[in-house]
Amino acid sequence: TTTTAPLFKRSRTVLKDILDGDAKTFIGKSVTVCGWMQTIRTQGQSMAFVELNDGSCCGSLQVILDKEYAGEGVLDAAFEKGGTGVSCKITGEIVKSPKSGQAVELKAKTCIILGAVDAKAYPMPKKALTLEYMRTKQTWRIRTKTMRAVQTIRNMCAWATHSFFQGHGMKYVHTPILTGADCEGAGEMFSVTTMLKDGANIKDIPTVKDSDGKIDFSKDFFGKSVSLTVSGQLNVETYACAFSDVYTFGPTFRAEHSNTSRHLAEFWMIEPEICFATLEDDMALAEDYVKYVVDMVISKCGGEVDLLTDYYQRDYNIRKKQGKVGKNEQPPSPHRKNLEALLGKPYKRLSYTEAIEILEKEIKEYRAIVITPEEQKKMKAKDLKKKTKGKHLFSYPVFWGVDLASEHEKYLTDKIFNGPVILYNYPKDIKAFYMKMNEDNKTVQAMDMLVPGIGELIGGSAREDDLNKLLKRCEETKMEVEPLQWYLDLRKFGSVPHAGFGLGFERLVMLTTGMQNIKDVIPFPRSYGVCDY
Repeated sequence: TTTTAPLFKRSRTVLKDILDGDAKTFIGKSVTVCGWMQTIRTQGQSMAFVELNDGSCCGSLQVILDKEYAGEGVLDAAFEKGGTGVSCKITGEIVKSPKSGQAVELKAKTCIILGAVDAKAYPMPKKALTLEYMRTKQTWRIRTKTMRAVQTIRNMCAWATHSFFQGHGMKYVHTPILTGADCEGAGEMFSVTTMLKDGANIKDIPTVKDSDGKIDFSKDFFGKSVSLTVSGQLNVETYACAFSDVYTFGPTFRAEHSNTSRHLAEFWMIEPEICFATLEDDMALAEDYVKYVVDMVISKCGGEVDLLTDYYQRDYNIRKKQGKVGKNEQPPSPHRKNLEALLGKPYKRLSYTEAIEILEKEIKEYRAIVITPEEQKKMKAKDLKKKTKGKHLFSYPVFWGVDLASEHEKYLTDKIFNGPVILYNYPKDIKAFYMKMNEDNKTVQAMDMLVPGIGELIGGSAREDDLNKLLKRCEETKMEVEPLQWYLDLRKFGSVPHAGFGLGFERLVMLTTGMQNIKDVIPFPRSYGVCDY
């Protein structure tokens, strides 16, 4: 016997049901809707038009407030208190709209003001707001159309992520946020301790005897040094060795002293791990995943995609009028077109060595030039302009063994291949200890997916499944073996070839929204010197 739980039913009609479906089926029906007034425009003393949005969809419903239709005194409060940001509950009849661009509108019978707004104090007025301004109003910016579109697409990216991996039979694993291991060996981790409580004195912090002040973490909460994780990969590999195919999707942290448009201290990572798999399988999984998410955004968030296209064009026009458009900056292309370009053809694959050769050729044949920031500072503006005329400027050198900078990655995607690129077989010295060594003993089976406008979107590899080789890599990279013994033991008992990748979720949202600053795609950005709300 099966039982079906009763379905939750709202006491109101959500606007998405009216606007995103066959709106004409609602004509003649009485509905109750709730939401926030985006605008209110009065016409004489007895008529007003409200643009109402409840957050369920990109569009807004026009509501007609007609005192004669509703009856004497019924709508007085709406006329007196109505304005941008005001929340209300409206009951009325859906009618055919005479206005082009909208199929229906609502003639209000009643309008109850739920939350009034002091228009003079309201922090999000109805006018063109810059992204810079909105970043200073993190708790309020979601009330703008632009930010609602961005966060709606973020939501779809998350939904599509689970849909894709679950559709391939992969298990979702909740990996820990607290860790005693540094997955990447980067050392840029946040320490977690209970020894620095409010009012704590430095003299009260225990130190190791005869250590010249070294903190004794054995006296701490966990009895050892513990940090916030930079990755769930090592943990999820333990589950991969039982489930075969798994993924994790959760918050990660990096204590990097950088406050650029590309960096966050707290961000979300998606990390699938597949067993009995090769680097080729890993690259195929990554490409199919990105295409699936992009396709879902296009098909399910078309209104938001088009709204952002309009926003970028309007922003460009405003900046151009103000003289703030760079000399080489091009007008924005339609965002939908940019997304569709990610679906059209297989992503270009080439080795790291081939990529370096391409970049070196570009420099050798004077299509690009390298001038370091230090060198640029010493040059006069006119000399720099003359030297770089007709050439692409790189601020960092290119040579085999270099960890490619974002400028190099974008040059490959935007200038050379005009689309996504997957690089593979990287020098071992610039990659993590757990990556599988190639036979040349110089490169590892690593891969990075590079996409236009972003640079690196995904980083992955085949994992080293041979214990002795992994121990050798730990020694070469100076990784402490003891905290990783549980991870190394996976290679002792039923080890299998496996691979996986990590994707910074916020960069995926940047790709699918077209946003250029990572702080605009996460609800509450935390970065160096910034941790508000």
